[in-house]
Amino acid sequence: MITYLVVVVFVAVMVGVGVASRKRTSDVKEFFLGGRDVGPWLSAFAYGTTYFSAVLFVGYAGKIGFGFGLSSLWIAVGNALVGSLLAWVVLAKRTRLMTTRLGAMTVPAFFKERFGSNGLKIAAALIIFVFLVPYSASVYTGLAYLFEHVFDLDYSLALWGMAVLTAVYLVLGGYVAVARNDLIQGVVMVCGVVLMVGYVLRAPEVGGLSAAIDKLTAAAPSATAAWPAWDLSPFSWEAFLASPAVVLASMVVLTSLGVWGLPQMVHKFYAIRDVKAVRPALWISTVFAGLMAGAAYFTGALSRLFPGVPELAAAKQFDEIMPTVLTESLPEALVAVILVLVLSASMSTLAGLVMISGSAITVDLVQGEIKPGLSKGTAVLLLRLLVVVFILLSVVLAQQQWQLIVNLMALSWGVVAGCFIGPFVWGLFWRRVSAASVWACFAFSLAFMGGLGYYYASDPSTAGYVPVLAALTMVASLAITPLVSLVTPAPSESRVAAAFEADQGAPGGEPA
Repeated sequence: MITYLVVVVFVAVMVGVGVASRKRTSDVKEFFLGGRDVGPWLSAFAYGTTYFSAVLFVGYAGKIGFGFGLSSLWIAVGNALVGSLLAWVVLAKRTRLMTTRLGAMTVPAFFKERFGSNGLKIAAALIIFVFLVPYSASVYTGLAYLFEHVFDLDYSLALWGMAVLTAVYLVLGGYVAVARNDLIQGVVMVCGVVLMVGYVLRAPEVGGLSAAIDKLTAAAPSATAAWPAWDLSPFSWEAFLASPAVVLASMVVLTSLGVWGLPQMVHKFYAIRDVKAVRPALWISTVFAGLMAGAAYFTGALSRLFPGVPELAAAKQFDEIMPTVLTESLPEALVAVILVLVLSASMSTLAGLVMISGSAITVDLVQGEIKPGLSKGTAVLLLRLLVVVFILLSVVLAQQQWQLIVNLMALSWGVVAGCFIGPFVWGLFWRRVSAASVWACFAFSLAFMGGLGYYYASDPSTAGYVPVLAALTMVASLAITPLVSLVTPAPSESRVAAAFEADQGAPGGEPA
């Protein structure tokens, strides 16, 4: 009853915020960007809670935390320093200023205005809508597993329940509701992870930090190693993809650098009030990221000390590890808190995903191409409808349970971030970036990750290669963009000037 009560109260608060925020959704700009008037605290928590979800607390903590032990904490370091601190330092101010000058509300619109290609906008919109579905499905999968264990619900029933909740509060309140809920959810997440780590360390199976290290060393010496061994002999492509050290390094790149190219993450920089809000937001989001990721991987590393977990790992049921640890080892009241923690993280992530995907069709395709004269009311209605369609597609994919959560997320991030990270990052700083280089990144990422990645993912014996391929795709995107730009025609001077020469009268404008 305690768990049910906590969840009901939490859901009521989320829906209530959505209803209260409804007046801020009169047009697409208000619905999608909150009027570009979101302050540092809301922006920071929106970024952090969108970053982490059930994918981290269920999928990654279970598979990566268990598999790599304490060395998985390097991923948390990368998430805090690269995924949060450097992302805000490098991207936030430039993104806010340049997108305002160009009048771009979305990533596809940025590509059109920055590089002068309408085709790029259409292609980017379709990539977002199609390839963010697997990531959304992975979040729903993690939530459904957890609710299945806690409430003994049918997996499909839990899945559809989460889908309805997401649709209701997002359709009602738009981005303002999401940002306000993110602040509430962020506070819940901070309290939850502190309690979770404290309890796990005090559990009889663990017995404190020093005892935990001794027990982990006895159970598996590699679980307390600083970094996995670089075993590549005899060298082959498959040996490289399967090497534990390569896999861990890829996880750091995938989950830290990857967010630089994800539209649901950089969207937070579009919506921030002004450049003065960047500095406080970057520190808040960095501390938040280090705490969330550190707690999740640390708990995952200690999970092998709990009864039944090694057997789940031997059966490759990695997505069952964390729900088992939480439901069988924690007091009921704390299980309720952790359940709300994961629900908080996941709802925010899902909200960011469906907002970005719905806007890709409404703003970039329908309003931008098919029917430019679409009224404000009709556009918002269409955006709400597409939010529901995206959620339905995600739930249908999640029902298949054909992939581990980690692989679903890597497939999605690999394609989307691979397509966008090079053109977006270089496009913010280098005038010479050409439209041809953006097309080259799209083509490579779709062929390499969308083709080879899905090929490997379809075979259980090679599915573990997917995160490595995703990381390679992102790094290649950052290299392809400048190389192709140097040998292809540069954008026009007028287009470059529009992007880099600030309009002193624009909100937040200042000399480049």
